[in-house]
Amino acid sequence: MINPKDFWNKNAPGYTKRPVRNEADYQKKLAMTRAYFQPDWEVLEFACGTGTTAIHHSSHVKHIVATDLSDAMLEIARKKADDTGMQNISFQQGTLETLPLKPESFNAVLGLNILHLLEDIEGTSEKVYSLLKPGGIFVSSTALVGNLNVFFRLFIKVMQWTGKAPYVNRFSKPELVSALTNAGFTIEQEWQPGKDSVFIVARKPAA
Repeated sequence: MINPKDFWNKNAPGYTKRPVRNEADYQKKLAMTRAYFQPDWEVLEFACGTGTTAIHHSSHVKHIVATDLSDAMLEIARKKADDTGMQNISFQQGTLETLPLKPESFNAVLGLNILHLLEDIEGTSEKVYSLLKPGGIFVSSTALVGNLNVFFRLFIKVMQWTGKAPYVNRFSKPELVSALTNAGFTIEQEWQPGKDSVFIVARKPAA
């Protein structure tokens, strides 16, 4: 199976040209997220990709730390931010585990289209919980790979066997919700645009 960093570095140029799968769903997710934002908020987006969502949100908050494993993705993201004149986004290369992120330093953490690519959902949920200030929110949008039809599940396996796809987690929605609640979160919103994906807003209880 291909190394995730190598995979995303190689695919960054094509990824940035790929159209949004469903523009209406994407806009709804942006709006649902912004309904929580405050002008003085500090936000973390991990696995930010080419920075599109961070740029869309940047005018609604004080500052965004946008991170990604891929140097190539971040190179594109920085250029896009420069082109749009957004100066309140800090791009950093790394992961939740490797970056020196301070506990309880963010009002919101965004993990979009990434959880299904991680092996340790429980550990990720606990890490995000530790990074949030009391009362902060974790916004996630993820594929439910186990709900895809058999053809696509087999296709993913073939791509992995041939070194053309990274690790993919097949957790169910109940398993994801369980990981979040076990970490201490309460689920505030849950929306499924289709059976193969879910959008969740989870809150860390206020002190």
